[in-house]
Amino acid sequence: MVNINFKSKIKKIMFTIAVVVIFGVILFPPLILFLTSLKTEVDALSFPPKWIFRPTTKNYIDIFKDITLIKNLLNSLIVAISNTVISMAAYCLARFKFKGSDNIAFWMLSIRMMPPVVAIIPIYIIMRNLHLLDTNWALIIAYLTINLPFVVWMMKGFFEDIPKEIEESALVDGCSVFGVFRKIALPLVVPGLAATGIFTFIFSWNEFLMALILTGTKSVTLPVGLIGCMRETGINWGYMTSGGVMALIPVIIFTLFAQKNLIKGLTMGAIK
Repeated sequence: MVNINFKSKIKKIMFTIAVVVIFGVILFPPLILFLTSLKTEVDALSFPPKWIFRPTTKNYIDIFKDITLIKNLLNSLIVAISNTVISMAAYCLARFKFKGSDNIAFWMLSIRMMPPVVAIIPIYIIMRNLHLLDTNWALIIAYLTINLPFVVWMMKGFFEDIPKEIEESALVDGCSVFGVFRKIALPLVVPGLAATGIFTFIFSWNEFLMALILTGTKSVTLPVGLIGCMRETGINWGYMTSGGVMALIPVIIFTLFAQKNLIKGLTMGAIK
């Protein structure tokens, strides 16, 4: 009995140490990012790094004074939110079978197999011919090309887990097809919708390559805008890291807001 208790305590200690190490590795980069954003330029460039210093808010004050960076932040929000909302279009493929529906679903999946860097030149040419370069619509359409297959196949599985009999009963009772979707199907897949939406939002928010190629001055997003901190004279680490902290805030808020549904969505279907 004593040996069993001793072994269980050892396992708990080992598990606790492993959790602390893993979370330490995960949280160390954001911690360094935040600490550097509170340093002066001299402290940020010091070697070895200073762990004890007098914090300053000058970097954040400079960011809020920079109208260009605020516009970049708004562009990122517009593109990420629009892309997340428009991407939620899997109900038709999950519930309605029509000629070629399986082929369309596979075609969408095949797009996901293609690296985004391969498609950037054709997308650039298309946007140029449509006169959409340096607009939010160019980024929304480009991100949809990559996000839509992921959203469709994720949400298709969630919708297919809903018994058809529930929806058929509602149709028999006189509910319309859209009413079945809005009142029955959609509430049942809210956890999956939250999980898929968060992943889509994070991709659209953090994407750099397409935003760099397809924008110029008007629709620059925050990740691209932060490149302005890299100049010939050097890198303004305090300004760049404070901008990085600002870029983390919307993702953290969005994730915390949907945290409950996110956990349900990630585990949905694991237990029948």
